Formats: sequence, structure tokens, C-alpha cells
Amino acid sequence: MRILLLHQYFLEQDDPGGSRFNELTSQWTEQGHEVTVIAGMMHYNGHEKRPQYKGKWFVSNKQGNVNVWRTHVSESYNSGFVGRLWGYFSFVFSALWAGLFKVKGKYDIILVTSPPLFIGITGYLLSRIKGKPFVFEIRDLWPESAIDTGVVTNKMIIKLAYALEAFIYKKAKKINVLTPAFKKTLIEKKHVPEEKIIFIPNAADFSLSDHLLDTFDVSAFREKQGWKGRFVVTYVGAHGVANHLDQILETADLMRDTNVLFVLIGQGMQKEQLKALATSMKLTNVSLLDPVPKAQVFEYIFASDMGASVLKNVDTFKTVYSNKTFDYMACKKPIFMAIDGVSRELVEEANAGIFVEPENPQDFAAKVKLYMANPNLMTEQGEAGYAYAKQNFDRKVLANKYIDYLKAFSNV
Repeated sequence: MRILLLHQYFLEQDDPGGSRFNELTSQWTEQGHEVTVIAGMMHYNGHEKRPQYKGKWFVSNKQGNVNVWRTHVSESYNSGFVGRLWGYFSFVFSALWAGLFKVKGKYDIILVTSPPLFIGITGYLLSRIKGKPFVFEIRDLWPESAIDTGVVTNKMIIKLAYALEAFIYKKAKKINVLTPAFKKTLIEKKHVPEEKIIFIPNAADFSLSDHLLDTFDVSAFREKQGWKGRFVVTYVGAHGVANHLDQILETADLMRDTNVLFVLIGQGMQKEQLKALATSMKLTNVSLLDPVPKAQVFEYIFASDMGASVLKNVDTFKTVYSNKTFDYMACKKPIFMAIDGVSRELVEEANAGIFVEPENPQDFAAKVKLYMANPNLMTEQGEAGYAYAKQNFDRKVLANKYIDYLKAFSNV
């Protein structure tokens, strides 16, 4: 099968961040399928292009067996709302040009993953021009998430965004959602026919975690990081408005008299602000680290005592699964789940951690102390989360299910 994937944030081989489609496409090509990706030249938390992309509009390369066309994204992307909007639309136009004039050969189906929602425009136009069906994947409900976090407030822009969303949902052959709540929202609030929706969620990459389970020297790593004698809670992910990581710093402030250490790994628009806040609060139990590639992230998680999944306390985020939750589970680490809704339900059903009331540092601190006093509970829930993820969220199993759907939709 020949697949054209439109994904603005498809990671470079050494990039940190969500690697859902890097892993899916790698498995698909190993099975003999042909995959071409049209991706942006900017990391979603980046501020500038890599040197090899400076002054260029299109660059072709290979990542493993996957053909990748990197196309222009404005470097104003992280300079504010207007800059980000232009970053989105610059990719819409450059990706369309690449799809029409750069990608050689034929393909059977177009797979479009969002956010941003606007790449659906490119998917639709290529679908019409090339006469191929397109499948639209929703990794985040937009524009709701932008509205709830205060990123979008202009009523005209909101109205246009909802109109575009409805148009794309109508024109897509199928729509893949990543959580049951997304499916419910599309059916009940957006009136998308249930038969048009499929469900392939995020998943755990056991190829990395299972290798480390057998080979990784946790004691040596902790010694190197200066974590010896500390109870380490690690957060991995974006440092943006939506994440509201101030609540972790506020929790750390309440736990100065303990041996807890909060480690935050990642990048985003709020990173420097968080560093400044930690400095002004004179927090010695918080470590803000730069992002690292996925394989190294797993080392940090393995060496930690627990993981944390955190988002701003708004209704939209009650519909999402936090990406890193699955990585924590794959590494047998119980989770502080400071996200209500389906993420809370997931952790409680799996017995893989504990719910923390979002934006409530007192509750967070109390829950941390509970686990510090009960190491057996950590072991029990770490094993339970691993087993649950292995049964329900194995990347290889879901990749096979996804490709079977795509074959059926494209009549291959």
C-alpha cells in the first residue's frame, strides 16, 4: 500500500516529542508498505529552522525507509498568536505545493493528522486533484482547546474555525480519533455519523522500554544525575500555556522539607518563564531540563520513581489522553494524573497511579507523600499499568489495525 501522510510535526530522527507517526510509519514500511511524509521544517516547540533548512523551501530526505519532504514553515511560529497562525498557513501552502509538484509516484490514500486543523485544507485539495480518498486524524479537539486556553478569543476567527472544522469532517472519507471522548463529542456535538469514525489511540512503545528493562543501570544513572537519595517525580512533555506547569512548581514549594525532586523535561513557549519563576521562588527541588531524544527520555523515566501527566484545568482537556502517560506505563512507573476526564478514567481502570486534582498543589503534595510512604504501592501500580498498556495500547498491535483500516478505505 502507498500512503501519503501530511503531518506538520513529524519528528526528525533525533527530535524530542510525540513520536506516534514516526513509530507507525516505521512499522508500516517494515511490512513493505510505501510511505511518503510531507512535514514541516519547524519543531512544534522550536523557534528557528535547523541550519540545513535555512533559506530553503523544500528538502527531501529519508528517515529509515520513510520518504520525507520537509517544507517551509514560517519562523514566526512561536512569536505569538499571529505568528503561529502564519506558521500554520505557511505549511498549508508549502505542503500543497510539495504534494502537487515534489512528491513523485502515485499513492493510494492520503492520511492527514491534526493539529493544526488547517492542514485539512491541503488534504482536501490534494484529495480532489489526485482523486484519492483522505482520512483525517484528530489528536486534539480544535478550536475548543485554543478557546479554552485563551489562545483564540476573536469571535470571527472562532466562527471561521468551526466552519472549517465542519467542512473537513464532511469531506474526509473517515475520521480517526484518539480517545473515546473525542468520538462522543464528534457524534453528539458535531453531528458526525458514527460509521465515519474509527478509533486508533496513542500507544506505548515497548520496543524501547522492554530493552531498557533488561539492560539499564538505574543506580548509575541516578548517581550521574545527582538523584541519589531523592524521590524523583518526572514530567516529560511540552512547556506551554495548555500544560500549566506552574502547579508543579507550586507543589515543590510546599515540599521543600522533603527529599522530593521534580524533574521537568521538554521545551515550549513557557519554558523560560518557568525557569524565572523557579529562580524567584528559590526552588532547589525542581530541575528544568532541555528536551532529549525519545530513547534518552525513557532512561530518565526508568530512573524516576513516578511520572506526572499535567494539563490546564479546562473542559476540553477532559477528553484527551496525555501522550506520556503511555510511556510511563511502558516503563512500569505509576502516574500522578493531574488531568480529569478520560485520562483519569484510564489510570484508575488500569490501577496505574492516582488522580490529582488539577491546579491543586496541596492535593498534589499530599499524594506525593502518600507514595513516598508506600513503596510497595508504587511497585504494584507500576506493574499493573505495564500489563494494562501491553494488553490494550501496544503500538505494534494498533499499527496493524490502522493499516488494515486504511487498506479497506482505499480499496487496496
